[in-house]
Amino acid sequence: MENRTAIKYFKLLLFSNNPADKWWTFSVFFLIYCLGIIINITIIMATYLERFLHTPLYLFLSNLSFVDICYTTIIIPKLLDMILSGNFTMSSMQCFTQMFFFITVASIEEILLFIMAYDRYVAICNPLHYHQILSWKNCTLITVGTWILSFLNSLLFTKSAAHMSFCGSNIIQQFFCDAKAMTKIACGDTEIFYAVLGIEVLFFGLVPFLCSLASYIKIISVILKIKSAEGRKKAFSTCSSHLTVLIMYYGTASSVYLKPSSDHSLTLEQVFTILYTNITPMLNPLVYSLRNKDVKASLKKLIKTNIAFKKSL
Repeated sequence: MENRTAIKYFKLLLFSNNPADKWWTFSVFFLIYCLGIIINITIIMATYLERFLHTPLYLFLSNLSFVDICYTTIIIPKLLDMILSGNFTMSSMQCFTQMFFFITVASIEEILLFIMAYDRYVAICNPLHYHQILSWKNCTLITVGTWILSFLNSLLFTKSAAHMSFCGSNIIQQFFCDAKAMTKIACGDTEIFYAVLGIEVLFFGLVPFLCSLASYIKIISVILKIKSAEGRKKAFSTCSSHLTVLIMYYGTASSVYLKPSSDHSLTLEQVFTILYTNITPMLNPLVYSLRNKDVKASLKKLIKTNIAFKKSL
């Protein structure tokens, strides 16, 4: 008979437990967090203050920046506290609360990336009906619906994970309460969880990815039919930044969740997890700002306004 115990605390593992690495590890994660917050807040301010950026694409971009702030805030502050204190334990309540919010923002991000791909599809393939299809009313309903659906999905997912039984071990081989890592120490009552996980992967992973892929296949086919090279370049430039973000997100996520588990690849898995949960959210707004002339123009204006304000003080 399995030795099932009610676990009140979980112990998390960082890829380096050497006390000598404490300060550089703390510094790296603190720097990543600060840069991500500053960059994403700057993008939100730029899109809010500039009227010519008040379009559906930049509404979704602002939502994406906010979600990316949540991504890192859910994980890094607690991780920094654990690194400084040396206490890598979390209560089961804290652990499942972190999981709930992480799954929420992950679901929102996946849906937002698909919506932004659809936005580019409509803009290039059906431009005459763009403002009718993606009106402010429709965009607002889509945004609100995305958040509500993601919260409900995360609630179902977290409840099913919390009902799993754990056989003595309370060590999660990750630096946050990750569902994949928790399944390694589960020993019973996993049927409901894996059923919910299958639904999660299908509707919040595979379907948005395939829909985004289909949108870009159609977009590329339309762009290739444009006769002038300048026209093709201009059309592709309107969607290249989002395509880059899409590749980064799904590339790092698949490296974490589609790679077979192995005790020998723990460090590699945690490195990919850092890329997926911390580096990619920081790079997303940079990709948009560096590859988008409208965002760059808005950021330059915001910086000049800030400098002029400081000089007037």
